Amino acid sequence: MFSLYVHIPFCRERCPYCDFFLITRPGFVDRFFEALAVETASKTGLLAGKTIGAVHFGGGTPSIVPVPFISGWLSQVAGMAGISSGTEITLEANPEDLDPAKLDALRDAGINRLSIGVQSFSARKLHALGRAHSAADAVRTVTEALERFPSVSIDLICGAEKESAGEWESDLQTALGLRPQHVSVYMLTLEEKTRLWRDVHKGLRLLPGEEAQVSMYRQAMEVMTGAGYRHYEISNYSLEGHHSRYNLASWMREPYIGFGPSAHSFLVNGQCEIRCSNLNSLGRYLADPAGAADFSEVLTEVQRFNEEVFLSLRIRRPLAVEFLRKGHKLGLQHLDAILARLLEKGWIGIDSGQVTLTQAGFLFADLVAAELLSE
Repeated sequence: MFSLYVHIPFCRERCPYCDFFLITRPGFVDRFFEALAVETASKTGLLAGKTIGAVHFGGGTPSIVPVPFISGWLSQVAGMAGISSGTEITLEANPEDLDPAKLDALRDAGINRLSIGVQSFSARKLHALGRAHSAADAVRTVTEALERFPSVSIDLICGAEKESAGEWESDLQTALGLRPQHVSVYMLTLEEKTRLWRDVHKGLRLLPGEEAQVSMYRQAMEVMTGAGYRHYEISNYSLEGHHSRYNLASWMREPYIGFGPSAHSFLVNGQCEIRCSNLNSLGRYLADPAGAADFSEVLTEVQRFNEEVFLSLRIRRPLAVEFLRKGHKLGLQHLDAILARLLEKGWIGIDSGQVTLTQAGFLFADLVAAELLSE
């Protein structure tokens, strides 16, 4: 599948835990979309003849921009590549941006999957996370979105300041009561140089410890899978047929093109695989959108092996023992010892020569990957 990602870098304000590339100056929206059109036209050769399986508008907060900008870009791409009624078109949104009229406009523009940054249904926790919407806004928005879109995803965060197991259970049960088709569950992580990172290091805020976070993650696994959601990726749960096609394609190393500042691309040309990214400066992007590329590398055999291992583990995709033996550089006996140790811990299973993470192993996917990567 071939996918597209569009980074729309505008937010009303930066959440204290966020380290994504964004700006809080909406006055640049018009100029940004003019530049985006130029960058898109410059990639005509990459788009021509392609059938687009998924489009993902991320950010930033794409829902704060006027809908005609979204529909205008989709129309431009539709004139260059194949976008059909079967193409998954996702837009990330915040509850405070969405009312019935905006939801209707997004649906009419071609958005068929909405990803809503709920984060919590608790007023106390939303305040701790620095979110702008209320708990009532979250419930209302999800309810109204489910009435209009065939697929709705919500994000939830666990591990906020002073969060208890009971508060997290309430978030999960409220989500299940609304029954969105997809739920993403993220453990709050401290990203360097964010406002939250500075506050924690100054002793101004205290987050739940690692043991509490692990307990909340396990709690989510039990609750979500018990309610019929499939745990198809470390942080993601879906009802049957409602996984994120864009994200799953990325984890399966299928090609995609990124547009906008800081956007990444993964291009495949025969046996050649290229990862590249755009610069993360709006000013420089506006000055030369056709020359937005900031980094590009052709992946080596080792890099390709390591990506295959790391990304496959995230989605519990089987890894053949023979594949690991061919790519691993530490010797067969050493690899066999690693596999035996991971089996003993209960983090992996091996069946018919295929290695997969166990449900418990999801918690330790990064550690498993570190053991199996080729040095």
